[in-house]
Amino acid sequence: MPAPLTEEQNRLDRAALLDAAEGLFYARGIQAVGMDEVRAASGLPLKRIYRFFPTKEDLVVAVLRRRDRRWRGDLSACVERVQDPRERVLAVFDWLAAWFAEPGFRGCAWINAHGELGPSSEAVLAEVRSHKRAFRDQIATWAHAAGLPAAEPVFLLAEGAIVTAGITGDPTPAHHARTAAATLLGTPSP
Repeated sequence: MPAPLTEEQNRLDRAALLDAAEGLFYARGIQAVGMDEVRAASGLPLKRIYRFFPTKEDLVVAVLRRRDRRWRGDLSACVERVQDPRERVLAVFDWLAAWFAEPGFRGCAWINAHGELGPSSEAVLAEVRSHKRAFRDQIATWAHAAGLPAAEPVFLLAEGAIVTAGITGDPTPAHHARTAAATLLGTPSP
């Protein structure tokens, strides 16, 4: 009889599973990836995978939730290094430009998931809306600290840049959005 799995092994296996699923879903799309591919990429048997996540939808939600924490955490770490409140708002677009230029950039994971599953999966739709609300709240914090009365224009500039870069594969929309945000802030943009 095999030894029982430790809590540490469960944590490692779950992380490997989420890494594999995220990589496959982001690169190829959720519906294009079967659970056998997730099994092969993670190195875990299907039975174990389904113990962690009883359905593929549960796995997708967990991938999006974990990606949200990392994505917004990385954004915050970059923006919070900037001291001037107005420059913090502009740093959002600098961070986006760097993200857009990363190898394998394929647009917004939440918009992609919404496009594939949002109309048919309440759980995925809820996770997508949660991420967008949290991202908007992050931007609102920085925009209000910079003296902007409303955060929505900055949020829409960021979202528009994300969608456009995802479609074109070009990081330039972040620079254009940064220039527009600088205009909103009354700050000259280089």
